Amino acid sequence: MHFLCFLRNGILSKRCILQRQSSKSATNMTVRNALNAALDEELARDEKVFILGEEVGQYDGAYKITKGLWKKYGDKRLIDTPITEAGFCGIAIGAALAGLRPICELMTFNFAMQSIDRIVNGAAKNLYMTGGKYSVPVVFRGPNGNAKGLAAQHSQCFAGWYMSVPGLKVLSPTTCEDYRGSLKAAVRDPDPVVMLESEVLYNMEFPVSDEAMDKDFVIPIGKAKIEKLGKDITLIAHGQATLYTMQAAEVLAGEGIEAEVINLRSLRPVDWDAIFKSVTKTHRLMSVELGWPVCGVGSEIVATVMENPVFFQLDAPAVRCTGVDVPMPYAENIEYECTPKDHHIVDFAKKVCGVKKK
Repeated sequence: MHFLCFLRNGILSKRCILQRQSSKSATNMTVRNALNAALDEELARDEKVFILGEEVGQYDGAYKITKGLWKKYGDKRLIDTPITEAGFCGIAIGAALAGLRPICELMTFNFAMQSIDRIVNGAAKNLYMTGGKYSVPVVFRGPNGNAKGLAAQHSQCFAGWYMSVPGLKVLSPTTCEDYRGSLKAAVRDPDPVVMLESEVLYNMEFPVSDEAMDKDFVIPIGKAKIEKLGKDITLIAHGQATLYTMQAAEVLAGEGIEAEVINLRSLRPVDWDAIFKSVTKTHRLMSVELGWPVCGVGSEIVATVMENPVFFQLDAPAVRCTGVDVPMPYAENIEYECTPKDHHIVDFAKKVCGVKKK
């Protein structure tokens, strides 16, 4: 299965058209509804699961991800907190240590900077520092990176930050099936999981297969997905960037370049087997991300490829296509050019494939 999304005035359309390789039936749903349904099913499955965060209860969530859940499960399972990330993230970690399975919603991961000590020192390191005695089964989830018109302090991608921390598992889904299966896996995992979502994708529609609609459907953490097969270049992306990468792959196909697109889904651990296998086939590699270039996801991918025998399979230097290395501007027209879109990705990929500009 692979998907194709379209741009309208520089903005991703709300619906993605998927080309399916099987005859299985599918249900169209938004990422918002996919998350809501997954949360509902996990709350029903395990009474130890509860959700806390700002406005997750009576207000139905800042992005309506938890819509209807407070009315269904009550105050003990949906807990509205004060505006203090350090406080309620600490409460979530304490609850996890006491045997519960909290899901901590952050209104944006920009605000998680207030609780970085809790997530890194309180959650990630606890199992190691207690000699394997006390795990911290907590999920920190919420929108990451830029949306539209949020300016510098609310448009940062923290993928590279959390990806660097031992003890954390870090997810960055794209499609509804990614979100649904990744969230369920995160809730059931014994370790702390950071799930980096995209506000831009919440309204996006994707088809969801009957298999993925099963209440026990999970995507193994650390398992990437080949969204499009190709033989000329490997394009690796995660989250919202995967959609732009798929658009670029379709444009490249029209120009005779068959790109293989890998949707990482998991940033820690990374599915190195999938990456190495693809590079061995295509002999060219490019990573795509919306975050900054310095110490980013692409930096880690390129460095790891360089340090392994698969390096000798490359016919050209591996390349990173990233956001511009500046704080995000507020002006819409400048903001648009600060993160890779399909045309940027196409231009970079052509250079890797040795195609000269006309």
